Amino acid sequence: MRLAPRQRWFAIGLPFACVVAFALLACAGWWVAAGLAAAAYTFYSYGSTSHDLVHNNLGLPHGLNGFLLSLIELVGLRSGHAYRAAHLHHHARFPKTDDVEAAAAHGSLIGALLDGPLHQARVWWWAVRHARRDRGWIIMEGVASSMLLAAAVAVSPITPIPIVYATLVILGSWTFPLITSYLPHNPNGKNALTQTLRFRGKVAGFVFRQHLYHLEHHLYPAVPHQRWADLAHRLNPYLDRRGARAIYFGF
Repeated sequence: MRLAPRQRWFAIGLPFACVVAFALLACAGWWVAAGLAAAAYTFYSYGSTSHDLVHNNLGLPHGLNGFLLSLIELVGLRSGHAYRAAHLHHHARFPKTDDVEAAAAHGSLIGALLDGPLHQARVWWWAVRHARRDRGWIIMEGVASSMLLAAAVAVSPITPIPIVYATLVILGSWTFPLITSYLPHNPNGKNALTQTLRFRGKVAGFVFRQHLYHLEHHLYPAVPHQRWADLAHRLNPYLDRRGARAIYFGF
């Protein structure tokens, strides 16, 4: 559960570095590279740093943790505190049908794809109605996201860079129901070891930057993402004995 200071601050700085890289590359006219930087921001925010901030796994003071969660997700036109409310509810309730974050896990592949465009709005609205705390943050972040999108549209006759960025990060968030809900979960599993899937393999590890360990995360959510591989190594003998099947992509 412990992180070195360099690991902590690298995790915090990486999403912002991706956004700066997008701006510089877009200004230079290197649009393909800029698109990759925007995709990297989505991955290193929602699935990495923001996820750790949701669980307060970086060892930061409470106020700073909440501020950074809000700021990093707001850069992606999302509500960080709505994410926290829905994600912690997911850990408490899955596979119950009132789990708004993992709703796509109960449907089909096509359903998970179709769920993407409205997923963030649905999570935000759920959080406004059901979050037990931080409702003010959630409303403010929703309003701020809308204002940032409106500003990007307003300046588009002058420069397309903001609206292109906004479009890319919104499209990136459409993948969340598929990647974070439908693929890693099995709501029909009999227990905690079968309701969340155990992924392994060098190919998948390379593609997903060692973010394979969703089962391990569900079992020990207080472990930061940088230590998931170590956690998985420790749990492997136990998971093997309990028959938790490993799923490989390639090898």
